[in-house]
Amino acid sequence: MFQFENQLLRLKHEVLTRVALLAKENKISKEELEKIPFAMIEGETPTYRDTVEQERNVVLERAKLAAGYEPNGKHGQDLIDVQDKNQILYVIKEACDRCPTKKFQVTDSCRNCVAHKCQSVCNFGAITYVDGRAYIEPDKCKECGMCKKACPYDAIAEDMRPCKKSCPTGALSYNAEDLSAEITESKCVNCGACMSACPFGAIEDKSSLVKVVYELMNEDKNIYAVVAPAITGEFGPKTTYGQVKNAIKALGFKDMLEAACGADAVTVHESNEFVERMEKGDSYMTNSCCPGFLSYIEKMMPDQAEKISGTVSPMVATGRYIKSKDKDAKVVFVGPCTAKKNEALINSIKDAVDYVLTFEEIVALFDAFEVDPAACEDIIVDEASIFGRNFAVGGGLTAAIQNYVQEKGVEVEFKPVQVSGGADIKKTMTMAKVGKLQGNFIEGMMCEGGCINGAAKIVSVMKAKAPFTKLNQQTTIKSVLSNKVLEEYHDVNLER
Repeated sequence: MFQFENQLLRLKHEVLTRVALLAKENKISKEELEKIPFAMIEGETPTYRDTVEQERNVVLERAKLAAGYEPNGKHGQDLIDVQDKNQILYVIKEACDRCPTKKFQVTDSCRNCVAHKCQSVCNFGAITYVDGRAYIEPDKCKECGMCKKACPYDAIAEDMRPCKKSCPTGALSYNAEDLSAEITESKCVNCGACMSACPFGAIEDKSSLVKVVYELMNEDKNIYAVVAPAITGEFGPKTTYGQVKNAIKALGFKDMLEAACGADAVTVHESNEFVERMEKGDSYMTNSCCPGFLSYIEKMMPDQAEKISGTVSPMVATGRYIKSKDKDAKVVFVGPCTAKKNEALINSIKDAVDYVLTFEEIVALFDAFEVDPAACEDIIVDEASIFGRNFAVGGGLTAAIQNYVQEKGVEVEFKPVQVSGGADIKKTMTMAKVGKLQGNFIEGMMCEGGCINGAAKIVSVMKAKAPFTKLNQQTTIKSVLSNKVLEEYHDVNLER
């Protein structure tokens, strides 16, 4: 039904779909999960790994995580539930390729020049010369990169593991015994950058897929879906919000609501909060809608945590809105973000959302329930403003606040600084910490370009951006304040 851009995405999708089918038939068990690798991988000729046995072991560990269980257990060991743990991302040891651990290595391009510039700039005595070529001693190297910059032949290669290179907090390391990747939970913000970066799919997020299927199969439950605005770009230029809504309802959800409506409510609340803080003399404030960014500040720069907005995210706002209308509601958020799974477990806001599914997981549900969004009837879904829907891209929140401030005639200087991606966030937060921020509001998005580039997206940004922009332009609500749904959010608690 869906076309995936590479074999890894297809493999992940097939595992998720098979697990969803087992849950649909109420057959989740250790024995049934162990059948999945043999059903997916037939014969005795390996395709990607050294042996078929290894390929099957990798699939089994994926199936465990997809079903909500801990991976890497010994053969024959009982399944261990990980649903109540705050850690979202796990390394599948069987899938890890044990990439090189040295960040900088000298290549054959070294000419053994007379100047020895690489050696002269090294402040740690890590570079010597062996057999007519520079050699970097791993135990002495501090990975500063000065030697690479100094070499006139570009003979020093940066060879950091993709997962480690992508991690914004340094949470990725390696096991000293078997060299497999390891995640330091105390540093991890569950942004999923490592999951996206690993070409072997060795890092995966735990899933609530099975529990959501169980809820959908219970006809007495009122299950609501809250979809992230980035969803419109995932199914091509012709699949509308209306078709996605009908597809989700066909799965058994009572209704689908846009998180973009919650985004409009968040815009109003956060804008007013910003004005109050500036009037009190605060130097700056950050957004709080990106859980990866929020967690980054709390873990890496805790002395700046007081600058984080006290407003909830659009996901939480919409979840609380639903539960204010239906006390028996169960809320499932659907988005491209792994960090949202962690956000839903935070004690102060866990009342709002019961489960979080990624786009990868909702597509698996569509296949398991034989629902094709492109074939569903189109209906008009026009409740959120264009600004609320544009929260999915970098700068969308800033534009929404600017729109609100201008239409309200608020007399406050609003100087936003928009950043996305771990490297830019680190630079900007460092500048803010030392009092050199060129602005008074930071819009931080952990994924480069915003949520549309989330770790659990199903199509690349290049393919998603055009349909996302085209479909969002069709909304008739062109300002935050003209959104009539805001009145219904008036009594909803928007404080974190």
